[in-house]
Amino acid sequence: MTEEISDLKQSKINNLKKIIELGINPYAHNFDKKNYAKKLHEQFDSIKNEEEITKDFSVAGRIMSLRKFGKLSFGDLTDETGKIQFAVREKQIDKKTIELFNLIDRGDLIGIKGSLFKTKKGELTINVKKIELLTKSIEVLPEKFHGLKDKETRYRQRYLDLIINPEVKEIFEKRRKTIKAIREFLETKGYKEVETPILQPIYGGTNAQPFDSKLNELNMKVYMRISNEMYLKRLITGGYEKIFEFSQDFRNEGIDKTHNPEFLQMETMAAYKNYEYNIELCEEMVEFVAKKVLGTTKFSYQGKEIDVKRPWKKITLIEAVKKETGIDFEKEPIEKIKEKAEKQKIENAKNKTWAQLLTDLFEEKVEHTLIKPTIVYDFPSELSPLAKKKENNKKFVERFEPYINGWEIGNSYSELNNPEELKKNWENQEKALKKGDSEAQRMDYDFIKAMEIGMPPTSGIGIGIDRLVMLLTDSISIRDVILFPFMKLKE
Repeated sequence: MTEEISDLKQSKINNLKKIIELGINPYAHNFDKKNYAKKLHEQFDSIKNEEEITKDFSVAGRIMSLRKFGKLSFGDLTDETGKIQFAVREKQIDKKTIELFNLIDRGDLIGIKGSLFKTKKGELTINVKKIELLTKSIEVLPEKFHGLKDKETRYRQRYLDLIINPEVKEIFEKRRKTIKAIREFLETKGYKEVETPILQPIYGGTNAQPFDSKLNELNMKVYMRISNEMYLKRLITGGYEKIFEFSQDFRNEGIDKTHNPEFLQMETMAAYKNYEYNIELCEEMVEFVAKKVLGTTKFSYQGKEIDVKRPWKKITLIEAVKKETGIDFEKEPIEKIKEKAEKQKIENAKNKTWAQLLTDLFEEKVEHTLIKPTIVYDFPSELSPLAKKKENNKKFVERFEPYINGWEIGNSYSELNNPEELKKNWENQEKALKKGDSEAQRMDYDFIKAMEIGMPPTSGIGIGIDRLVMLLTDSISIRDVILFPFMKLKE
């Protein structure tokens, strides 16, 4: 398909040809950048109007605007840190530089050397002595006045989004700080960071549908990991006691405001601990991160006031469902529960088990009400094959999920380390897989072998980094906090 070139783009292409004719390389190899916009403002915004700092400064970045007034021109240059104005006085630069400047357009990347002064209007400005063209831009940037507002274009062309909407960088700076804060928090608690395989011969660690492929060299099927959990537990078996990993995971499932096929989790494992330890760790960690990233534990998300300061509300899964639906799963017979679940619009309620009805009712009727930070604990053992059963009630496992804004932001349990029980659970999962449950777990004999060697009592927690960053940045979609969210190819 032939691209239709606008007059403005053609003008930029023509300028590129003229620059080459001048003997200037429009795609330079490097530039000795010594100064940054933000730092210059911090150091020199206090100087008086029309005062000049005569030492040489060296800045580089993208031209976002040009304003020409005869032999005097002004422009705005942006770099990673911010914006600074520059002024070109033709009488102060040589003829070849003037020729080059007259062929430079908005969007070009340039290097500038010169002194610094304040204009009459109080604008800190580089007084240009030398200009170097670093990269000629031939694509026309959207006008800053109108901005880049189309969501799909912003996600597809994040590079353009970052240029036109510099405030977007603040979101990803907070994402960076969130990851840094979690790493700092865990390391002070004695955790060691590790790396585990992304490409796996057997997927596992949760109930999810994987992406699969073929490893040609070995003629075998392989999977992108849906979780790193099974490998972290192998490391605990091997003698590590406190570990964590930022795990890029992949699930072949839906795409919506809180789901992307590729997402980032942080997962821990700690030997000799149970899920009660991780309840405290979770609360303390999220509080620590909020203070580091926002300077406070209080923030607003889409108009809802949230405070992650400890202690959080705690409620069992059964209590939470009873509170919202009136159904008592501890006392009522299964037929009565099915009847009430049908009235609550639970699909196919008659054919579901006690555990399925409990979790379905929770997801449909309770989750969205958990706006304030809440720990929901004790889940049905039937649906948690990797978790350890409660000693006083085998119907439940030692598991909890933290909720904020109606979202599950993590998952934790006391890890099942009984190889015989684990094998039985996986056999049941394999049966479910054969019956068509595409999210059922797989039997992993190597992991069984690790459990037979012996893994100490262990508990870990996984935290969804993308959702946590959404909360801390008041972002409405997961795509706003992932630099390059997955997008369908344009036809």
